[in-house]
Amino acid sequence: MIAQQVEKTAIATPATQTLIKVANLRKSYTTGEVTTEVLQGITMQVGVGEIGVILGPSGSGKTTLMNIIGGIERANSGDVVVNGMDIARLSDAELTSYRRQHVGFVFQFYNLVPNLTVAENIEVVAHISQSPLNIDEVLTAVAIQDKKHRFPRELSGGEQQRVSIARAVVKNPQLLLCDEPTGALDYETSHSILGLLQKVNRQYGTTILMVTHNTAIAVMAHRVFKLRSAEIAEELVNQTVLPAEGIEW
Repeated sequence: MIAQQVEKTAIATPATQTLIKVANLRKSYTTGEVTTEVLQGITMQVGVGEIGVILGPSGSGKTTLMNIIGGIERANSGDVVVNGMDIARLSDAELTSYRRQHVGFVFQFYNLVPNLTVAENIEVVAHISQSPLNIDEVLTAVAIQDKKHRFPRELSGGEQQRVSIARAVVKNPQLLLCDEPTGALDYETSHSILGLLQKVNRQYGTTILMVTHNTAIAVMAHRVFKLRSAEIAEELVNQTVLPAEGIEW
């Protein structure tokens, strides 16, 4: 266990069923006569309502793994089962539906539409979802309700990332995938965003899988997967996790 027990602040790990099950996953890229193995036999599981963190240096395959789970890329072989769906066997059209209905994405760079307001950026996603959450409720949850009529250029980096999270959460996804969500933020803002992700996890029961190179973030996760040289070198389970505000690096 990598997180110490802290009676007053520790958050209990939820009793869960499996949401993500990856087995013997392999991915390689070929350029000319050179083949690079990016993922070699990855096997992992994440439970419903858990926060999982994938740690690893640049080039370890962590973003590729997240993209395959999110249906953005396809593996060469292996199984990726999310809520009972083997997404490795889905057609392109079915993958599009999977991404739209079941997965929310939060990236390091916010990918907001610059000529739309905060509310409009979120509404675009809400309108294509089958069971979206109330937009004002989500704006309040991420503490930017008072910024709803502003444009992205009028917001700080941390505020833009909050909009990005709200946009992903409003579709009410089973799975929220975060690729270096604090990579472009300063120390204090990073704490705020990590605390917000924990709040989303608790308030909506959203399963979160986060890719990061910051090892300190591991203490806020229920499961930690350490990637090295295209393989999972170590998997750790925290019986309790620490609040984001207690993280230091």
